[in-house]
Amino acid sequence: MSNTIDRRHFLQLTSVGVGVAFASGLGFDVFAAGPTLTDTFGEDFYFVQLSDTHWGFKGSDKNPDAAGTLQKAVAAVNALEPPPDFVVFTGDLTHTTDDAQERRRRMAEFKAIVGGLKVKDIRFIPGEHDASLDKGLAYQEFFGPLQYRFQHKGIHFIALDNVSDPAAQLGIEQLAWLKAELAQLPPDAPIVIFTHRPLFALFAAWDWTTRDGQAALDLLMPYQNVVVFYGHIHQTHHHNTGHIQHHAATSLIFPLPAPGSVPKRAPIPWNSAKPYDGLGFRQIEAYPWHNYRLQEHPLAVTVAL
Repeated sequence: MSNTIDRRHFLQLTSVGVGVAFASGLGFDVFAAGPTLTDTFGEDFYFVQLSDTHWGFKGSDKNPDAAGTLQKAVAAVNALEPPPDFVVFTGDLTHTTDDAQERRRRMAEFKAIVGGLKVKDIRFIPGEHDASLDKGLAYQEFFGPLQYRFQHKGIHFIALDNVSDPAAQLGIEQLAWLKAELAQLPPDAPIVIFTHRPLFALFAAWDWTTRDGQAALDLLMPYQNVVVFYGHIHQTHHHNTGHIQHHAATSLIFPLPAPGSVPKRAPIPWNSAKPYDGLGFRQIEAYPWHNYRLQEHPLAVTVAL
């Protein structure tokens, strides 16, 4: 257990704003239901969530460093000590294009860049920019299944696809698959869901919802320890549906306004006085007893260092 203690002490001593200092915008504690473990944790660990890289996007007024921001994020993740157990990209890996050949070129370039991560356990889920125009055909060629499940140190991770269907839904077949996967787990199993769009109706007028997301939440509701991490909205956002917690991540290309705060959803222009403002990635520490500690890494701070 000495390795666990060293890792925990290191994270607590070196992370800025970790814990309940959510007002700082850098740290946030997530506590699931009580300490009734069915699975045994070997040790605490952490993983990193990156989202909405939109490789191939061009727009100097939105991000004049669109061709370099992803590489900076990769370097920042590589500088983390100790390194994360794995890295997950929660969708919109590439920016949409009608040209199937260009779509594949962007995916190849993206994959080559993130191949520079020192951590080789890299997980992906699609965003609508990656998968909605061809129902995920090109995405699967480069990144594998649109939906899948894996287990890591006692936690059950489930990746859902709510983007390859142009209707912005999970669909009957995937919901049946989710039901079957969950049926194998006890009610107190720690479950982490990865998805691109929010499963709840955050702001439907801006496509910030999943049409049949409530059906997925109904399937998850009997489980006591569920946390959802998603992207799509290009900003941090925290929400509860009952005991299920939902946490959106910032983008690595441009921020978007708060839901419904302006008449039209549009990227927030680049702030030359604060380069990379609103961009970043997230560190998620998983502790025994189903606790998760979120630490935001603003890219503006990381690049300045």
